[in-house]
Amino acid sequence: MSTPAAGAGDSASFELYDLRIEVIGPPDRTIYCGAHLGDYFELHGEMLKLPPGQGFSIYSLAALLPLLAAKQRITDPNDWMSTDAEIACPDPNCPTRFRITRTGRRRFERSQVTATSLAGENPT
Repeated sequence: MSTPAAGAGDSASFELYDLRIEVIGPPDRTIYCGAHLGDYFELHGEMLKLPPGQGFSIYSLAALLPLLAAKQRITDPNDWMSTDAEIACPDPNCPTRFRITRTGRRRFERSQVTATSLAGENPT
């Protein structure tokens, strides 16, 4: 569930997109990474959420992780990160593809996610 966006002057908070990462295919080929069509996980801030009873390959996850933090950020509409959403399985013999979908925006308070000040100082 996303929280509403705060005003532009609210400098103590920031927004990230919630993401859904889903196995999309191809439907007519063998999947070797242990995934099934429709398997998914969601990312809410830094929290990765899997449906009960479902797993996800650590190798597939390793291929996706570098893109997720960037995909969570608000990007210019002309930036490829705003539009490109399909990622190939890292196994060269596996035809699986994963789709990253932005599902909503969530507001975070800076003080709840870091102890570091905007000046880069840690409290003592």
